[in-house]
Amino acid sequence: MNETVALVAGATRGTGRGIAVQLGAIGATVYCTGRSTRGQRSEMDRPETIEETAELVTEAGGKGIAVRTDHLDPAQVKELIERIDREQGRLDVLVNDVWGADPLWTFDTTVWDHDLDKGLRLLRLAIDTHLITSHHALPLLIRRPGGLVVEVTDGTADFNGTRYRNSIFYDLAKTAVNRLAFAQSHELRPHGCAAVAITPGFLRSEMMLENFGVTEENWREGVKVHEDFILSETPAFTGRAVAALVTDPDRMRWSGASVSSGELAKEYGFTDLDGSRPDVWGWIVEVREAGKTADPADYR
Repeated sequence: MNETVALVAGATRGTGRGIAVQLGAIGATVYCTGRSTRGQRSEMDRPETIEETAELVTEAGGKGIAVRTDHLDPAQVKELIERIDREQGRLDVLVNDVWGADPLWTFDTTVWDHDLDKGLRLLRLAIDTHLITSHHALPLLIRRPGGLVVEVTDGTADFNGTRYRNSIFYDLAKTAVNRLAFAQSHELRPHGCAAVAITPGFLRSEMMLENFGVTEENWREGVKVHEDFILSETPAFTGRAVAALVTDPDRMRWSGASVSSGELAKEYGFTDLDGSRPDVWGWIVEVREAGKTADPADYR
């Protein structure tokens, strides 16, 4: 088994689960944290659990360890890191993927019309959790050079920098997470460690499949709801992107960068589970926003 020890904060479902499983596929020991367990659901009230994710990590070839953790609670995070130190004596990869705020924001709603309590809760879940986790985890990660922090967001820094992301609270959250990676890269560099922000594309998460009324088996039917769905990707695609960074001995070259799963797929040569390399961000910028016509297959 690979010696890599990883913490995926927010591993219950979606991108976090995809990253955890693909780290398992390279043989890593992965601590899978979140608030949804078989005995207790989070406010998301969904069926996915951290125990399931840990089992999938182990099935993939690694060692999955589920630890229920509320990453808004510094005491729980401190206890988690102390446990990792006690059991492993090291931490090589931290993935800050906590989100859990989908029910808290609405499209195209002004700040004065948006529910303030929900908007502020969104920011706490999206930003405070990442800061709390890094605060407690990085002293363990920097013990060894080569450590990696991955900040998971929606949209690269370049993309988000010139586009409004549908709600001031959502916009601020996703922009801030890119900046977290940039800032942490500066603090980590003297210790030989890196921080990278990564965004999936049009994600076929469990929730998105349900919203589109499809399953992973017939997902292409989702184009009837949104034509860009043909360029969607599984959570494993971003997972493979993170695994590629972890196994790259020259990963420091990415430190401070904000990249997409599609960009890293081109760089490292990996594919999604079906052999494709979807790049919905490239499609949006180069085709849709440019008013051009193109075959979506050119972006898969």
